[in-house]
This record gives sequence, C-alpha cells and structure tokens, in this order.
Amino acid sequence: MKSSMISVSHLAGCVAAGIFAISLTISTLAQARTPTGPPAGAGPPANNNPRTGDRGRELNEGRLRSTELDAARESEREKHVQAEVQAAIGHMKEDFSRMQVLRNDIARNLVARKPFDYVLIAEQTAEINKRANELNTYMMARPADDKAQDKPSDLKSDEMVGALVRLCKLIDSFTENPSLKNAATVDAKDIEKAKEDKAKADKDLLAIIKLSESIKKTSDSLKVPK
Repeated sequence: MKSSMISVSHLAGCVAAGIFAISLTISTLAQARTPTGPPAGAGPPANNNPRTGDRGRELNEGRLRSTELDAARESEREKHVQAEVQAAIGHMKEDFSRMQVLRNDIARNLVARKPFDYVLIAEQTAEINKRANELNTYMMARPADDKAQDKPSDLKSDEMVGALVRLCKLIDSFTENPSLKNAATVDAKDIEKAKEDKAKADKDLLAIIKLSESIKKTSDSLKVPK
C-alpha cells in the first residue's frame, strides 16, 4: 500500500512538472508573438529611393572597370618588358657573333703572314671595341676590387703581332665562357663556379675593350696616307 502511494505521488509530481513546462513554453511563445513595435502602417514609410540602388551599381561597375584597366595596363607593361628583353638578347647575339667573325678574319691574316693593312686593322679593332662596349652595357663588367681600369697603353709597331694574337685569344676565352653559354641552366650547387666564370668573363671583356682600343690607336698612327 505504501508502495502504491509513493508511485501515485511520484506520478503526480511528474505530471505537475510537465504541466509547468508546457505552460512556460506557451507563455514564451505568446510573448514572442506579441508585437512590441508600432502597429503596421503606424511608423515612417520605408526608404525605397531607386537612386540608392543605382548608385551602388555604379560604384560596383566603376570598381570593376578600374580593375580591368589596371590588369590591361599591367599586361601592356609585361609585353613591353618582354619586348625589351628580346631586343637586348638579339643585340647581344649580334655583337657576340660579329666579334667572333672579326676575330677569325684577324687570325686568318696572321696565319697567312699577310703584310699589315693598318686601315683594315683599325676598322676591325674599332668594331670589336664597339661591340665589346655594347655587350658591357648589359653585362656591366667592372674591374676587380672596384679598381679603376687602366688606360689603354701605347703599342709599338713591332708589338702589333703579339697584341693581335692576345686579342684573338681573349675573344676565344670570352666567347667560350660557360657563364655566357649556360647562364639559364646553372644548378644551385654550382653557384660559386658560376660566379667565378662570370668574373672571368668580365675580366676578359674589359681586357678586350682595352686592348682593341690600343691596337686601333696604334693602327691609326701607322696608316699610310692615301
């Protein structure tokens, strides 16, 4: 009997708790549904100005056009830079090739032991000097340890053969330098070697400029007046 009373009492408590929870939920829902603001139509009318939307669209379109123009300008700059790079490479190849051709012409005349044509030698060495200086505008070779390059020395007539032979060898060394042939394929582990090769190429190029100027100057002084 006591057990039955406990069960009924426990059941009654559960029912009471359930009724309280339901009444609390209903009260909350009723509050949520109760309008707290002014009734419909009582407040100021909504701002439906069509110009507001138009202005927003205009701003978005303006930003889009600005982005497109910036992209177009950047593309044009890249094309311009690429064109300049290709033009520079073309000039370097031409200078490089002409120096080799002139070197071969000088070497053939030396091997044939032809009498010196100082007019021709002056022209050849003048062009070699010009081509070497043009190459140096891209390579930017500088004397080692930032020392100023010595002025071209004067040559005597009996020193011309030796000077021309040295010039040919310098051009050979310069044009065969790995830093010029393999500039685009240098491995990271070969960086130090590449630096050494570039320093050697710079040294050879500066020596070509200096020696070709000396030979040209001496040839001019030895020309036979026509």
